[in-house]
Amino acid sequence: MITRRDLMIASAACGAISASCLVSRALAKPLSKTVHILTGFTPGFQDALARLVAGQMSSYAETIVVESRPGAGGRIAVEAAKSADADGSAMLFAPLGFMMFFPHVYKTLRYQPRDFTPVSTVASTPTLLTVGPMVPAEIKTLADFVAWCRANPKLATFGTPGAGTTLHFLGTMLGRSAGFDFLHVPYQGGGAIQDLAKGVIAAAVMPIGSSLGLVQSGDLRALATTGPRRCPFVPAVPTVREAGYPSLEDLTWFAFFVPARTPTPIVEKLNAAIQAALRTDEVRAGMAKLAVEPDVIAMEDFARLIASESDRWKTIVQATGFVPTD
Repeated sequence: MITRRDLMIASAACGAISASCLVSRALAKPLSKTVHILTGFTPGFQDALARLVAGQMSSYAETIVVESRPGAGGRIAVEAAKSADADGSAMLFAPLGFMMFFPHVYKTLRYQPRDFTPVSTVASTPTLLTVGPMVPAEIKTLADFVAWCRANPKLATFGTPGAGTTLHFLGTMLGRSAGFDFLHVPYQGGGAIQDLAKGVIAAAVMPIGSSLGLVQSGDLRALATTGPRRCPFVPAVPTVREAGYPSLEDLTWFAFFVPARTPTPIVEKLNAAIQAALRTDEVRAGMAKLAVEPDVIAMEDFARLIASESDRWKTIVQATGFVPTD
Protein backbone atom coordinates (compact mmCIF):
# COMPACT_ATOMS: atom_id res chain seq x y z
CA MET A 1 0.00 0.00 0.00
CA ILE A 2 1.20 3.48 -0.84
CA THR A 3 0.94 5.67 2.21
CA ARG A 4 0.66 9.45 2.50
CA ARG A 5 4.24 9.48 3.72
CA ASP A 6 5.32 7.67 0.54
CA LEU A 7 3.55 10.29 -1.56
CA MET A 8 5.20 13.11 0.37
CA ILE A 9 8.64 11.54 -0.08
CA ALA A 10 8.00 10.99 -3.79
CA SER A 11 6.76 14.55 -4.17
CA ALA A 12 9.80 15.93 -2.38
CA ALA A 13 12.09 13.83 -4.54
CA CYS A 14 10.42 15.07 -7.73
CA GLY A 15 10.72 18.62 -6.47
CA ALA A 16 14.41 18.13 -5.78
CA ILE A 17 14.94 16.66 -9.25
CA SER A 18 13.02 19.52 -10.84
CA ALA A 19 15.04 22.09 -8.90
CA SER A 20 18.25 20.31 -9.88
CA CYS A 21 17.20 20.39 -13.51
CA LEU A 22 16.38 24.09 -13.27
CA VAL A 23 19.82 24.79 -11.79
CA SER A 24 21.50 22.69 -14.47
CA ARG A 25 19.58 24.48 -17.23
CA ALA A 26 20.45 27.86 -15.72
CA LEU A 27 24.13 26.99 -15.51
CA ALA A 28 24.09 25.60 -19.04
CA LYS A 29 23.23 29.07 -20.33
CA PRO A 30 25.74 31.94 -20.38
CA LEU A 31 25.25 34.37 -17.51
CA SER A 32 23.17 37.34 -18.60
CA LYS A 33 24.67 39.54 -15.88
CA THR A 34 27.81 41.43 -16.90
CA VAL A 35 30.89 39.65 -15.57
CA HIS A 36 33.85 41.70 -14.35
CA ILE A 37 37.41 40.40 -14.36
CA LEU A 38 39.59 42.52 -12.07
CA THR A 39 43.32 42.92 -12.60
CA GLY A 40 45.70 44.72 -10.28
CA PHE A 41 47.86 46.73 -12.66
CA THR A 42 47.55 49.44 -15.30
CA PRO A 43 46.76 48.15 -18.81
CA GLY A 44 49.65 46.12 -20.13
CA PHE A 45 50.75 42.51 -20.25
CA GLN A 46 48.48 41.14 -17.52
CA ASP A 47 45.49 43.07 -18.82
CA ALA A 48 46.16 41.78 -22.35
CA LEU A 49 46.38 38.18 -21.13
CA ALA A 50 43.09 38.49 -19.26
CA ARG A 51 41.37 39.97 -22.31
CA LEU A 52 42.77 37.23 -24.52
CA VAL A 53 41.24 34.46 -22.41
CA ALA A 54 38.02 36.36 -21.68
CA GLY A 55 37.44 36.83 -25.41
CA GLN A 56 36.95 33.06 -25.75
CA MET A 57 34.70 32.59 -22.71
CA SER A 58 31.32 33.34 -24.31
CA SER A 59 29.98 30.03 -22.98
CA TYR A 60 30.29 31.46 -19.47
CA ALA A 61 28.78 34.93 -19.87
CA GLU A 62 27.24 37.08 -22.56
CA THR A 63 29.29 40.14 -21.55
CA ILE A 64 32.71 40.04 -19.88
CA VAL A 65 34.53 43.24 -18.95
CA VAL A 66 38.20 43.32 -17.91
CA GLU A 67 38.78 46.08 -15.35
CA SER A 68 42.17 47.38 -14.26
CA ARG A 69 42.19 48.34 -10.58
CA PRO A 70 45.82 49.46 -10.09
CA GLY A 71 47.28 50.51 -6.76
CA ALA A 72 49.02 49.17 -3.66
CA GLY A 73 50.99 46.66 -5.69
CA GLY A 74 47.81 45.00 -6.91
CA ARG A 75 46.12 44.69 -3.52
CA ILE A 76 43.29 47.09 -4.37
CA ALA A 77 42.01 44.69 -7.03
CA VAL A 78 42.27 41.73 -4.65
CA GLU A 79 40.30 43.53 -1.96
CA ALA A 80 37.63 44.54 -4.46
CA ALA A 81 37.28 40.96 -5.68
CA LYS A 82 37.06 39.69 -2.11
CA SER A 83 34.05 41.90 -1.33
CA ALA A 84 32.29 41.32 -4.68
CA ASP A 85 29.09 39.32 -5.05
CA ALA A 86 29.83 35.59 -4.87
CA ASP A 87 27.57 34.75 -7.80
CA GLY A 88 30.17 34.27 -10.51
CA SER A 89 29.83 37.81 -11.82
CA ALA A 90 33.19 39.00 -10.43
CA MET A 91 36.57 37.36 -10.41
CA LEU A 92 40.22 38.19 -9.94
CA PHE A 93 42.89 37.54 -12.56
CA ALA A 94 46.30 37.72 -10.94
CA PRO A 95 49.74 36.17 -10.50
CA LEU A 96 49.84 33.49 -7.83
CA GLY A 97 52.16 35.78 -5.87
CA PHE A 98 49.14 37.74 -4.69
CA MET A 99 48.13 34.68 -2.66
CA MET A 100 51.33 32.82 -1.84
CA PHE A 101 53.85 35.67 -1.64
CA PHE A 102 52.16 38.87 -0.43
CA PRO A 103 51.36 37.45 3.04
CA HIS A 104 55.11 37.33 3.71
CA VAL A 105 56.09 40.81 2.51
CA TYR A 106 53.26 42.99 3.84
CA LYS A 107 52.58 43.58 7.53
CA THR A 108 48.88 44.00 6.95
CA LEU A 109 46.72 42.46 4.27
CA ARG A 110 42.98 43.03 4.11
CA TYR A 111 42.54 39.56 2.66
CA GLN A 112 43.78 36.02 3.12
CA PRO A 113 44.13 33.24 0.54
CA ARG A 114 41.19 31.49 2.22
CA ASP A 115 38.97 34.40 1.12
CA PHE A 116 39.16 33.07 -2.44
CA THR A 117 38.47 29.88 -4.35
CA PRO A 118 41.20 29.13 -6.91
CA VAL A 119 39.51 28.36 -10.23
CA SER A 120 42.27 27.72 -12.76
CA THR A 121 45.76 28.66 -13.77
CA VAL A 122 46.00 29.70 -17.41
CA ALA A 123 49.65 30.41 -18.18
CA SER A 124 53.13 30.56 -16.76
CA THR A 125 56.34 32.30 -17.65
CA PRO A 126 59.91 32.14 -16.37
CA THR A 127 61.92 35.14 -15.29
CA LEU A 128 64.80 36.26 -17.48
CA LEU A 129 68.14 37.60 -16.23
CA THR A 130 69.46 40.05 -18.80
CA VAL A 131 72.47 42.36 -18.96
CA GLY A 132 72.98 45.54 -20.95
CA PRO A 133 75.76 47.71 -22.37
CA MET A 134 77.24 48.49 -18.94
CA VAL A 135 78.49 44.89 -18.86
CA PRO A 136 81.39 44.16 -21.27
CA ALA A 137 80.48 42.27 -24.44
CA GLU A 138 82.72 39.34 -23.53
CA ILE A 139 80.42 38.51 -20.59
CA LYS A 140 78.22 35.84 -22.15
CA THR A 141 77.30 33.42 -19.34
CA LEU A 142 75.97 33.68 -15.81
CA ALA A 143 79.32 32.45 -14.49
CA ASP A 144 81.05 35.25 -16.41
CA PHE A 145 78.62 37.80 -14.98
CA VAL A 146 79.08 36.60 -11.40
CA ALA A 147 82.86 36.92 -11.80
CA TRP A 148 82.42 40.42 -13.26
CA CYS A 149 80.16 41.47 -10.36
CA ARG A 150 82.71 40.26 -7.83
CA ALA A 151 85.41 42.25 -9.62
CA ASN A 152 83.21 45.35 -10.00
CA PRO A 153 81.13 45.54 -6.83
CA LYS A 154 80.10 49.18 -7.35
CA LEU A 155 78.56 48.30 -10.72
CA ALA A 156 76.75 45.12 -9.63
CA THR A 157 73.17 46.40 -9.89
CA PHE A 158 69.90 44.87 -11.02
CA GLY A 159 66.48 46.33 -11.70
CA THR A 160 63.00 44.89 -11.14
CA PRO A 161 59.41 46.24 -11.20
CA GLY A 162 59.57 46.94 -7.47
CA ALA A 163 60.88 46.17 -3.99
CA GLY A 164 59.33 43.21 -2.24
CA THR A 165 58.48 41.36 -5.48
CA THR A 166 59.51 37.80 -6.28
CA LEU A 167 61.87 39.24 -8.90
CA HIS A 168 63.56 41.34 -6.21
CA PHE A 169 64.13 38.22 -4.13
CA LEU A 170 65.40 36.17 -7.06
CA GLY A 171 68.11 38.78 -7.69
CA THR A 172 68.94 38.95 -4.00
CA MET A 173 69.16 35.16 -3.85
CA LEU A 174 71.60 35.15 -6.78
CA GLY A 175 73.90 37.56 -4.97
CA ARG A 176 73.70 35.56 -1.73
CA SER A 177 74.25 32.22 -3.50
CA ALA A 178 77.18 33.50 -5.56
CA GLY A 179 78.80 35.48 -2.77
CA PHE A 180 78.60 39.07 -3.99
CA ASP A 181 76.54 42.17 -3.15
CA PHE A 182 73.90 42.56 -5.83
CA LEU A 183 72.33 45.99 -5.37
CA HIS A 184 68.62 46.12 -6.08
CA VAL A 185 67.22 49.13 -7.98
CA PRO A 186 63.38 49.13 -7.94
CA TYR A 187 61.36 50.60 -10.80
CA GLN A 188 57.74 50.90 -11.80
CA GLY A 189 56.45 49.02 -14.83
CA GLY A 190 59.06 48.50 -17.53
CA GLY A 191 61.42 51.24 -16.37
CA ALA A 192 64.14 48.75 -15.48
CA ILE A 193 64.43 47.55 -19.07
CA GLN A 194 64.66 51.11 -20.37
CA ASP A 195 67.49 51.95 -17.98
CA LEU A 196 69.18 48.63 -18.67
CA ALA A 197 69.26 49.38 -22.39
CA LYS A 198 70.73 52.84 -21.62
CA GLY A 199 73.51 51.37 -19.47
CA VAL A 200 72.24 52.90 -16.23
CA ILE A 201 72.10 49.52 -14.46
CA ALA A 202 74.04 46.33 -15.14
CA ALA A 203 71.23 43.76 -15.17
CA ALA A 204 67.50 43.22 -14.89
CA VAL A 205 65.44 40.41 -13.42
CA MET A 206 62.14 40.69 -15.28
CA PRO A 207 59.37 38.64 -16.91
CA ILE A 208 60.62 37.31 -20.22
CA GLY A 209 58.10 39.24 -22.30
CA SER A 210 59.39 42.61 -21.10
CA SER A 211 62.83 42.19 -22.65
CA LEU A 212 62.36 39.51 -25.34
CA GLY A 213 62.36 41.96 -28.24
CA LEU A 214 65.58 43.63 -27.12
CA VAL A 215 67.22 40.24 -26.54
CA GLN A 216 66.23 39.09 -30.02
CA SER A 217 67.57 42.31 -31.53
CA GLY A 218 70.89 41.92 -29.69
CA ASP A 219 70.53 45.10 -27.64
CA LEU A 220 70.40 43.04 -24.45
CA ARG A 221 71.97 39.69 -23.56
CA ALA A 222 70.00 36.98 -21.79
CA LEU A 223 72.11 34.93 -19.39
CA ALA A 224 69.59 32.57 -17.78
CA THR A 225 65.92 31.77 -17.37
CA THR A 226 64.37 30.56 -14.13
CA GLY A 227 62.06 27.87 -15.54
CA PRO A 228 62.47 24.14 -14.93
CA ARG A 229 63.32 23.70 -18.63
CA ARG A 230 64.58 25.92 -21.40
CA CYS A 231 62.08 28.49 -22.58
CA PRO A 232 60.89 28.00 -26.18
CA PHE A 233 61.06 31.75 -26.78
CA VAL A 234 64.82 31.81 -26.01
CA PRO A 235 65.87 28.18 -26.50
CA ALA A 236 69.60 28.99 -26.57
CA VAL A 237 69.50 30.50 -23.07
CA PRO A 238 70.32 28.03 -20.27
CA THR A 239 68.21 27.62 -17.15
CA VAL A 240 69.46 28.70 -13.74
CA ARG A 241 69.75 25.02 -12.85
CA GLU A 242 72.03 24.43 -15.82
CA ALA A 243 74.02 27.50 -14.77
CA GLY A 244 74.57 26.06 -11.29
CA TYR A 245 71.87 27.89 -9.28
CA PRO A 246 68.93 25.48 -8.87
CA SER A 247 67.56 27.39 -5.87
CA LEU A 248 66.60 30.23 -8.25
CA GLU A 249 64.22 28.03 -10.23
CA ASP A 250 60.83 29.73 -10.40
CA LEU A 251 57.79 30.27 -12.59
CA THR A 252 55.20 33.01 -12.49
CA TRP A 253 51.69 31.59 -12.89
CA PHE A 254 48.62 33.62 -13.81
CA ALA A 255 45.25 32.43 -12.59
CA PHE A 256 41.57 33.12 -11.97
CA PHE A 257 40.06 33.36 -8.48
CA VAL A 258 36.52 33.96 -7.23
CA PRO A 259 35.22 34.90 -3.77
CA ALA A 260 35.27 31.89 -1.45
CA ARG A 261 31.48 31.86 -1.05
CA THR A 262 30.90 31.24 -4.77
CA PRO A 263 28.77 28.08 -5.24
CA THR A 264 30.65 25.03 -6.49
CA PRO A 265 28.53 24.60 -9.66
CA ILE A 266 29.42 28.14 -10.75
CA VAL A 267 33.12 27.55 -10.04
CA GLU A 268 33.00 24.38 -12.11
CA LYS A 269 31.19 26.16 -14.96
CA LEU A 270 33.82 28.91 -14.94
CA ASN A 271 36.63 26.37 -14.85
CA ALA A 272 35.15 24.55 -17.85
CA ALA A 273 34.85 27.82 -19.79
CA ILE A 274 38.47 28.70 -19.07
CA GLN A 275 39.70 25.26 -20.14
CA ALA A 276 37.73 25.54 -23.38
CA ALA A 277 39.19 28.98 -24.04
CA LEU A 278 42.73 27.71 -23.51
CA ARG A 279 42.21 25.03 -26.17
CA THR A 280 41.40 27.57 -28.87
CA ASP A 281 43.91 28.50 -31.54
CA GLU A 282 43.22 32.19 -30.85
CA VAL A 283 44.34 31.97 -27.23
CA ARG A 284 47.37 29.80 -27.96
CA ALA A 285 48.54 32.13 -30.72
CA GLY A 286 47.92 35.16 -28.53
CA MET A 287 49.90 33.68 -25.66
CA ALA A 288 52.84 33.03 -27.95
CA LYS A 289 52.84 36.72 -28.89
CA LEU A 290 52.85 37.63 -25.18
CA ALA A 291 55.72 35.16 -24.54
CA VAL A 292 53.80 33.00 -22.10
CA GLU A 293 52.91 29.33 -22.31
CA PRO A 294 49.54 27.75 -21.51
CA ASP A 295 49.88 26.06 -18.14
CA VAL A 296 46.82 24.50 -16.54
CA ILE A 297 46.85 22.98 -13.06
CA ALA A 298 43.95 20.77 -12.01
CA MET A 299 41.58 22.40 -9.51
CA GLU A 300 42.34 19.82 -6.83
CA ASP A 301 46.07 20.53 -7.15
CA PHE A 302 45.78 24.31 -7.39
CA ALA A 303 45.25 24.98 -3.67
CA ARG A 304 48.10 22.61 -2.80
CA LEU A 305 50.39 24.49 -5.18
CA ILE A 306 49.58 27.79 -3.47
CA ALA A 307 50.26 26.27 -0.04
CA SER A 308 53.59 24.71 -1.03
CA GLU A 309 54.78 27.85 -2.84
CA SER A 310 53.74 29.96 0.14
CA ASP A 311 55.92 27.85 2.44
CA ARG A 312 58.85 28.08 0.03
CA TRP A 313 58.67 31.86 -0.31
CA LYS A 314 58.21 32.35 3.42
CA THR A 315 61.55 30.60 3.96
CA ILE A 316 63.23 32.67 1.23
CA VAL A 317 61.91 36.01 2.51
CA GLN A 318 62.97 35.25 6.08
CA ALA A 319 66.43 34.12 4.96
CA THR A 320 67.10 37.44 3.22
CA GLY A 321 66.21 39.43 6.33
CA PHE A 322 63.56 41.42 4.47
CA VAL A 323 61.32 43.42 6.79
CA PRO A 324 57.63 43.34 5.78
CA THR A 325 56.15 46.71 4.85
CA ASP A 326 52.65 48.19 5.01
